[in-house]
Amino acid sequence: MANTKSAQRAARQSERHRLHNKYYAKTTRNAIRDLRNTTDKTAAEKMAPSVFRMIDKLAKIGVIHKNKAGNLKSGLQVYINKLA
Repeated sequence: MANTKSAQRAARQSERHRLHNKYYAKTTRNAIRDLRNTTDKTAAEKMAPSVFRMIDKLAKIGVIHKNKAGNLKSGLQVYINKLA
């Protein structure tokens, strides 16, 4: 347990941030999964901008690294382009 008052405050804040980041990361992972499970190209193209926005937001707030965000978006775009 934290020894000082400021460390206790920091621990509370860290827990709030952890839960916040966990929620957005899980939501984005679910959206990515749904996009990858789509077999219809028009539906995938319609979903892509919102999923890309979610990925960019995670990178912006530091939940994932910016290179990981780029790799995810690139892989999703390759998948969408391969759909018939």
